[in-house]
Amino acid sequence: MKMITLGKTGITTPQNAFGALPIQRVDMQTAIHILRKAYKGGMTFFDTARAYSDSEEKLGNAFAGMREKVFIATKTAAKTPEDFWKDLNTSLKNLQTDYIDLYQFHWPKQCYKPGDGSGMYECMLEAKEKGMIRHIGMTNHILSVAHEGIDSGLYETLQFPFSYLSSEKELELVQKCKAADMGFIAMKGLAGGLITDSASAFAYMAQFDNVLPIWGIQKESELDEWLSYMQEPAAMTEERQAFIQKEKQELVGEFCRGCGYCMPCPAGIQINTCARMSLLLRRSPSAGHLTPQAQEMMKKIEDCIHCGQCKNKCPYGLDTPELLKRNYEDYKLVLAGKVKVN
Repeated sequence: MKMITLGKTGITTPQNAFGALPIQRVDMQTAIHILRKAYKGGMTFFDTARAYSDSEEKLGNAFAGMREKVFIATKTAAKTPEDFWKDLNTSLKNLQTDYIDLYQFHWPKQCYKPGDGSGMYECMLEAKEKGMIRHIGMTNHILSVAHEGIDSGLYETLQFPFSYLSSEKELELVQKCKAADMGFIAMKGLAGGLITDSASAFAYMAQFDNVLPIWGIQKESELDEWLSYMQEPAAMTEERQAFIQKEKQELVGEFCRGCGYCMPCPAGIQINTCARMSLLLRRSPSAGHLTPQAQEMMKKIEDCIHCGQCKNKCPYGLDTPELLKRNYEDYKLVLAGKVKVN
């Protein structure tokens, strides 16, 4: 298994890391079992966030008494110094630790800098001086803020969506981080569930010597799949290259990644699922998306008030209302039997 060093942080870990957002959806004992199995299987880097409900608590319980054996990254979405310290102290308590390896600003709308009037970067520096955090990073979905973060020289890592469906713009960020000796953490390596071949996803990431993918894991079966690559890493072959190229031709363009930053919807529409339903119907077993509950969820699109909030919030610049409309029209055709899916 290839080892990755996250730039100037010196954090070195297998190129196969654990994204702990999904474990908020399972009970405590299941989460502890999965997290400990991940560690025993070779994973040492675990990424969570204050915003992920009880995810931090689950990591804290799983790794109590063995803190020095794992790297823990978490995040704050605070916008004021007061909330920054509240989040940090809560995270330390939840994680049952007195330090965090990597503390990240969680999708800030601006690149925080010393003297910008917000006081936010000063909080990071103070926390680092006090030994409460060891390294400073940022996560984002906005290219301009990501570039500003790299150019500033103030951040040690960048976490950004990256997969084999990414464009040259995202690839530029990877290369730019490498040149700046800045760690690059790849989130959404499965493009929000649209990529279903984990081996190809893994093989693509393995081509980069400065990219650390964090795979969102909820089920033990998912973990087993990623752990299998610890012993036998999936390699990039001509067949996989051809498969990825075909995937890119089918998917690159205006598609919803399911990031959820458009939520909540004032009309109650589950936008981050509904806006990509056409792809979900064709790239996963369709039965689960055609249940009465799913039909009711899609019908909520009719309640759209056309406020434009989702479009304005989309970090990818998608015309979300139009995507919802197209997906709903396709969905009705599938229900009527006029369009066939798997």
